[in-house]
Amino acid sequence: MTDNTDNQADEPLKALAPVSHGNDLSGVVYGPSVQAHQIHGGITFQVQPPPAPGPDVRPDEVPPVLFDFINRTEELARLNALFGDHSEASARRVGLGLVYGLRGVGKTSMISYWAEHGRRLFPDGQIYVDFDTLGGRSGGGDVSEAARHCLRALGVGEPAIPSSLEERVAMFRSCSARRRLLVVLDNVRHPGQVRALLPKGPGSVLLATSHARLGELIMLGAKLLELPPFDRASGLRLLAAWCGEEQIHTDRSAAERVVDLCCGLPEALSVLAARLQTTPGLTVTRLADELADETRRLAGMSLGEEHSVSAVFDLTYRELPPDAARMYRLAAWIPGRAFDTGTAAAAAGLAPGTAQALLRTLEKTRLLDKAMPDGRYRFHDLVRLHARQRAEEEEPDGARQGVIHRVVRHYLALTAFADRAVRQDRLRIADLTDLLRGAADPFASVGGPAPLDWLEAEHRTLLDVLRAAWEAGLATEVWQLAEAFTVLFLHHRHLAIWRESLELGARAAARCVEPAAEGRLRSLLSRPLMDLGEFDTARAELERAAACAEVSGHLVLQASVQEFLGRYWEHCDIDRAIASYQRSVELNIEAGERRGAAIAAYFLGCAQDARGDHAAALDTLLQARRRLLAVADARMAARATLAIGVAYDHLGRPAEAIDALSEAAEMLRAQKAAHYEAQALLALADIEERTGAERAAVRAHLTRAWEIYTQEGNPAADRVRERLDGRYGTE
Repeated sequence: MTDNTDNQADEPLKALAPVSHGNDLSGVVYGPSVQAHQIHGGITFQVQPPPAPGPDVRPDEVPPVLFDFINRTEELARLNALFGDHSEASARRVGLGLVYGLRGVGKTSMISYWAEHGRRLFPDGQIYVDFDTLGGRSGGGDVSEAARHCLRALGVGEPAIPSSLEERVAMFRSCSARRRLLVVLDNVRHPGQVRALLPKGPGSVLLATSHARLGELIMLGAKLLELPPFDRASGLRLLAAWCGEEQIHTDRSAAERVVDLCCGLPEALSVLAARLQTTPGLTVTRLADELADETRRLAGMSLGEEHSVSAVFDLTYRELPPDAARMYRLAAWIPGRAFDTGTAAAAAGLAPGTAQALLRTLEKTRLLDKAMPDGRYRFHDLVRLHARQRAEEEEPDGARQGVIHRVVRHYLALTAFADRAVRQDRLRIADLTDLLRGAADPFASVGGPAPLDWLEAEHRTLLDVLRAAWEAGLATEVWQLAEAFTVLFLHHRHLAIWRESLELGARAAARCVEPAAEGRLRSLLSRPLMDLGEFDTARAELERAAACAEVSGHLVLQASVQEFLGRYWEHCDIDRAIASYQRSVELNIEAGERRGAAIAAYFLGCAQDARGDHAAALDTLLQARRRLLAVADARMAARATLAIGVAYDHLGRPAEAIDALSEAAEMLRAQKAAHYEAQALLALADIEERTGAERAAVRAHLTRAWEIYTQEGNPAADRVRERLDGRYGTE
């Protein structure tokens, strides 16, 4: 068993049947894909198709404006003055602005409104990145993930996105150079997040929001705009817009008191407006009196310095039925920024239909928003904090631990099923037989979503689940989930989240004294570390992984670690890389792992070719190809055939190289490995041009490579197009 990432054909779309995971998973039921906007058993299955790649993609990602915008006229006028003009000077430069202020003050809403009304300024699209949703607490991983998102938004396909942070940032600059874009970066914490993602196209604008005044951005030419809470007049306009002019102006002094007691925060005012609309007999005067009394009684239960904000939410909370109030409290402990009904049902230990009804009650009272496009729910930050305070005071000891444990097992089961659906033969240390026994595999049902799509949709939540599980002391579940989770990153390289999840997993395995698991996770950790350019750290992790593998006595794991060491040494010492690959072959053979030995031999042959040992490389690669065909691994056999063609070319045997590369291109096309097919076709075209082959044949190979790169959104398509036009444009 090995970890070659490209031995998996695209998964067919499968349907999701209702399944029960027994008492441990609270009988949670999963329904069909949200792509069809259907709900089964109250559960929306959270999968959205990724944007289609291509050079003509025009992103439209800035959050929508969900209500009439009647305030912030001065701030909007300043944004227009700074970034909305069409002067010759503004058309030549890139604009940069920072809007900063308290949480809940409306920064994102204001920028969204400005973006909606300024679409004509940005004909090539609008990109939105929320840094609060990204992983990467160290090492620039959040910037790497943000750069990946920006590339995807501009139509760059997943196979074409570089693995390293430096290359991603460089590609974003290239891709944005001929576009006039708006880039919105929400919840920025440090200037480096902004600096790396400045678009290059003249006339483009980057607007960032932050809770802090990041004065260092002035050095980049940024314009800083502070967004204060609403003044009294603005707060009154907001209440009148929600509740009607007549209700507010019936007792203007009471309405003014309400605005003052909410400290001008739009979120608190919107909750009160919802109460006024939904509570029979509640007047503005009664609300103001009630709020004032509550503030005095709840002075000790505040959100920071905002005593009244806590009181606002508590007034609404007291009107909830007991079961809805309990759901409100427990849902606040669910890790992540958003959750679906299935996760809420697991958290509360309820049937999905019951959970759905309670969530709708919370949504109606504006304590919970169903603002996510895929049907998930989320709390506003201040509301979540209030709900957690109520939970800490009203729930029994151990309740939070129970919620985290149920949610972790819920995600562990789903992630394990997804992992096995993507790569059944992958090396795994965790034995999850008991957890999965008797449970229907949702990814094996007809018509449901592909497992990688589900993992992609849930990857940020899964990291939050891992963090919460670690803090709750659930070390076994942490390393098991981290191991299963990594299958996503072998295909979609979210470097920051991959790194942090493996770091948590390795620490958890060490705490559990599971040397095989620790060795496995530390060896995997070397991959994102190298992609982030942290080679010394990667080497240290690999050395610890080798020691753990040796202690465990797990031969297949030892072979896998040697393969990872080979990949590390290829960056700095090709001789040591070859020695590591040879050792991996030997250990796999000793363990009876035929496929692992074949793949290690493939990497060995490639390393020998890179060192200049072309004859030895050819022999090794031919042997690896035979072994791969013997274990029915057609995809890796096709890649070995490609490497054989390259080795023949290095040996000065062009006819045999052409035969091998032609065969490799056909095999890779049959395996739907388009990215590698394009590599084979370009190598084939190079050799044919040198040897005077028919121009029509060369043009056909280049055209097919160009089509592949265009379909996957690879910027290399432009270079192939230039080559075609320059040499074959008249044919």
